[in-house]
Amino acid sequence: MSHRSFRAEVTDAVTPRATLLILGVVALQLLFIASYVGALHDPRPRDVPFGVVAPGAAAQQTATRLERLPGSPLDPRTLPDEATAREQIRDRDIDAALIVDPSGTTDTLLVASGGGRVLSTTLTALVTNLEKSERRTLRTVDVIPSAAHDPNGLSSFYLVIGWCVGGYLGAAALAVSAGAKPSNPARAAIRLGVTALIAIVGGLGGALIAGPVLDALPGGTAALWGLGALIIFAVGAATLALQGLFGTIGIGLVILLVVVLGNPSAGGALPPPLLPTFWKAIGPALPPGAGTWSARSIAYFDHNAMTGPLLVLAAWAAIGTAVTMAAATRRRT
Repeated sequence: MSHRSFRAEVTDAVTPRATLLILGVVALQLLFIASYVGALHDPRPRDVPFGVVAPGAAAQQTATRLERLPGSPLDPRTLPDEATAREQIRDRDIDAALIVDPSGTTDTLLVASGGGRVLSTTLTALVTNLEKSERRTLRTVDVIPSAAHDPNGLSSFYLVIGWCVGGYLGAAALAVSAGAKPSNPARAAIRLGVTALIAIVGGLGGALIAGPVLDALPGGTAALWGLGALIIFAVGAATLALQGLFGTIGIGLVILLVVVLGNPSAGGALPPPLLPTFWKAIGPALPPGAGTWSARSIAYFDHNAMTGPLLVLAAWAAIGTAVTMAAATRRRT
């Protein structure tokens, strides 16, 4: 091959569109690194909802002392008794509670490793050090322990990540096979129907693998199946919508939202109270965060505190569907 022909082939290959796509890939790569390292490199508790049970004035005194800790690791509130503390942990209103025994030197810390063992371990270490400074000892009780085959409470997070991947890869496959933008509303509706089918099958498959097959998550296969189907369809519909608006670039935008921003803020590797403020704020509004919270609620917390996350996922599904159809209609006209 002559030097001139080689240069011509290189020139043909490095088109402006290819250059932009390569730059986009590099940008996503760097954003991926920045997001994961930025969100997960320095875990520390911040305003963790925390109950305090103690008789009389001791309850408020203890809560005030915890509230004034450097860095505001805890957000303490007084509770009337241990039963209320356990109930609020099950309802996901608080993450832990300290039961003070003024008649002795040993207090009790209630934690819930089903919500993330990293958080329960961090709180145990924090309160243990505080108790030592008061020359007291601490007994830790795990009121909602993670399952035997889910020791770190991460299976729910990995399950949701798999469902999210199924959502955007399914929509991307449709784009590869038939073009990024459907030519008319009928074809857009067909893509949404295929996405729904992928969601039903993928949701069931994930629920069976995490539940009966591997025994990683308790909570019931039917509930996890429904959640999985909603997550897959929500992410898939959002991908179709962005593809309808921006073409192939829409896949990159979904990766930015779901993978680069959504995964580190999901509360999986680090539960929300251990995340920096920005990541803690955006996590509940994105599918991985809403999905992880819901999956843990199904598995460990008797389906409590799921209304908000399910509405978030339903909004992604509804808006994605509407935008997909609107983009196809506009394209036809």
